[in-house]
Amino acid sequence: MTLHLEGLCTDAADPDALARFWADVLGWEVTHDRPGAVTLVPDDPACVPLRFRAAVAPGGTSRYHLHVTSSSTDDMDATVERVLALGGRHLDVGQTPEEGHVVLADPEGNALCVIPPWSRFLADTGRLGELAGDGGRATGVFWSEALGWPLVWDEDDETAIQSPSGGTKVAWGGDPVAPKDGVSRTRLEVAAAPGTDLADAVVELVALGASPVDAVLAEGDSAAVADPAGTETCVLRPP
Repeated sequence: MTLHLEGLCTDAADPDALARFWADVLGWEVTHDRPGAVTLVPDDPACVPLRFRAAVAPGGTSRYHLHVTSSSTDDMDATVERVLALGGRHLDVGQTPEEGHVVLADPEGNALCVIPPWSRFLADTGRLGELAGDGGRATGVFWSEALGWPLVWDEDDETAIQSPSGGTKVAWGGDPVAPKDGVSRTRLEVAAAPGTDLADAVVELVALGASPVDAVLAEGDSAAVADPAGTETCVLRPP
């Protein structure tokens, strides 16, 4: 079984406003392609879309954060200034100046990193270079098998996968994984293949290492599972 990655979904108090923020940062278009959701369509179809869903009080920490690439030092500085001008802020997570990237938060407190132009790992990935997630090697292998995306990094419990078409990488930083404090406000949304029964898709994901969870994570027909790191995932019917 191969699922289609619909995007990274973020619970938001104001999904329309948060979508506009990210559209301005990335230069992507806004669409309403799923009930109850606002989606950003990448300028490069190989990149992973971003989706925002309404939540009265978004809870839990984010198990994913975004890495935004830059093409030059001037572009990096301009991106940081754009994030701040649009309502973002600097975020201290213990980073040091030697690390090179700039850690920020969007208007609802979700972390993002602006990556310097000399990053070889994110070269040619597009503006949204990486979804950086919590999880060990088992999580990367699970998603590689579920999506049919090859592992492009597999070292010291850190893994990354990427579509065969290129674009955004999805990576997991290895152990230790921070403990959960409720449903993650960010999670991957995947769609079952056309003609696939939703229950069968869940059974196959569980066979790969997922765990079923009791959570309603999207409007309409959907099912919820947790990946090997315990991060929730929403399985949607095909559009």
